[in-house]
Amino acid sequence: MNECLRINRQICIVKLAAIDIGSNAIRFQVSSVLDNGTRLLFKKMEYVRFPLRLGHDVFTTGRISDKSKDKFKKLMHTYKLLLELYEVDDYMFCATSAMRESENGAELVQEVRNQIGVNIEVIDGQREADLINRAISSFLTNETHLHIDVGGGSTELNIYVQGEKLHTRSFKVGSVRVLENRDSPVAWEDMERWIKDHMKPQYGKVTAVGTGGNISKIYELAQLKPHRKMSLKRLDEVLAMIGQHSIEERIYKLQMNPDRADVIIPAGNIYRKAMAWAQSKYIFVPEVGLKDGILLHLFEKNATQRKIEFVNVEDQSQGKKISPIPSKRAPRLK
Repeated sequence: MNECLRINRQICIVKLAAIDIGSNAIRFQVSSVLDNGTRLLFKKMEYVRFPLRLGHDVFTTGRISDKSKDKFKKLMHTYKLLLELYEVDDYMFCATSAMRESENGAELVQEVRNQIGVNIEVIDGQREADLINRAISSFLTNETHLHIDVGGGSTELNIYVQGEKLHTRSFKVGSVRVLENRDSPVAWEDMERWIKDHMKPQYGKVTAVGTGGNISKIYELAQLKPHRKMSLKRLDEVLAMIGQHSIEERIYKLQMNPDRADVIIPAGNIYRKAMAWAQSKYIFVPEVGLKDGILLHLFEKNATQRKIEFVNVEDQSQGKKISPIPSKRAPRLK
């Protein structure tokens, strides 16, 4: 392990990195875990989001194009150099829907391993949902929650009752897939049926929990007070407002990334439909995601305990801090 740092009386326990290889973009984050004696803080040191839309290739042709493969290898090499420069103690490269569905995805993963020395773990929908759940667990209450995570190629759904996860499922319905008209009516029907079958009347009122870059941007545009739930009505209003702007206007007036501007409405419609099917009137947006779950997984793997409580996360997409939640102090790594 690299030498610990002392920052404002906080000791750096370990440096960790998460690389989320999605269908619409690839995210790289390095965080240091700080211990101030009573709680832990995951402090962002570096965050890079590169708009490489692997899903465009895979969902239209079934393969990752040579051009995308070349960019991907350059990006993996760049990330490897950053890992070395930051002297990261542990890291994890995770690839999701586009890579696992691509005909040449396994071949590309092997080429990256042989040529660059980076191991990429291609995870299934269940594993993806489990990692994201690590990041949101501390935000859940004793209410019934439908967790909705919309990616470029798939949507992960989880049902929580009194803090316990009872049901989970991954569906091939995602923002890029819908944009490219590669979504199946059968998949939509399957998702609707699954939600309605598993949301029992005895569970009571349902509050949705939304993760993903698109719902975070929608929440930002809703202009609510921090940590307030967003109503389904307000979600519809924001989507209608976005729909009145051209792609160019979304980029320049609404300050969206180009690769966000064209998928935000397809993504928003997935959230709103899932909420409507669950009869959920409100959605909470904690602004965490797969990369945060990977970081927690890495910390737990390197710690001397089996599980930690989520005490503090700095949101990487907006640079906001979520108020820390008191917890038992995790043991310091040796």
